[in-house]
Amino acid sequence: MVLLGRIAIVLAVTLLLAGCTRVFFQPMKPLVRTPAAVDLEWEDVSLHAADGVALSAWFLPVKTGTARGTILFLHGNAENISTHLGSVWWMPARGYQVLLLDYRGYGKSAGKPSIAGAQLDIDAALSTLLSRADVDPKRIVLLGQSLGGALALHYAATGPQRDRLRAVVTDSAFASYRGIAREKLATGWLTGLLQWPLALTIDDDYSPIRSIQRIAPVPLLLIHGTRDTIVPAEHARLLFDAAGEPRTLWLVPEADHIGSLHRPEIRDRLIDYMNEVLGI
Repeated sequence: MVLLGRIAIVLAVTLLLAGCTRVFFQPMKPLVRTPAAVDLEWEDVSLHAADGVALSAWFLPVKTGTARGTILFLHGNAENISTHLGSVWWMPARGYQVLLLDYRGYGKSAGKPSIAGAQLDIDAALSTLLSRADVDPKRIVLLGQSLGGALALHYAATGPQRDRLRAVVTDSAFASYRGIAREKLATGWLTGLLQWPLALTIDDDYSPIRSIQRIAPVPLLLIHGTRDTIVPAEHARLLFDAAGEPRTLWLVPEADHIGSLHRPEIRDRLIDYMNEVLGI
């Protein structure tokens, strides 16, 4: 019985991973709060990806005056924009408006999540920003966290409108889908024994380590906490080494996964960075 149980576990993991990357998406449909909870104005934005999937986003205008720039924000793999609002709510008061995108299958967005689909979603969100009269098309920054960081890097390297980006910023991004899967499999004694063959079932074509060099000459900033146990900081070092210039790496001492932007000093530093690359 013990042997059968072990075999069942192996088969279950194999079926879960086989030939797909759905394991990287953990969407949540209900929105748990709106930007009003943190005293922000916002606009519900409806858009459509190139394949017709209906998507939902929030647009946060600046608190006062004219926006210095616009952030296209890509959240991590779990929940939706209502829970990831905490990473960017402070930006409108600092002069940056933000579009928070829910990928297909997340929040009020239709469809089922996939990496290829998310690339279409990012392109649709960028098109939406470029069509708005209140957005300077020459001052758009792509910001992604965790899975959103990996998605952002691949889009910035290969997306059809990547030349419209003025800068790319990631926080806690991983270098490779296959690599991070192997690392997680290694944490279990049984899956650890089979980490290499199981990881090979993961599609690695969209991994940023394969394409990041093509982001240049767009400025690239990689942020990563040194205490990140979900995506170790080594991923940031690998990405930095593979990227072209101009590139910048911030390893934030004692910060955990997507925890860097909760620190006031890192927020100040990021605003200074964006002001510099946008020529403000």
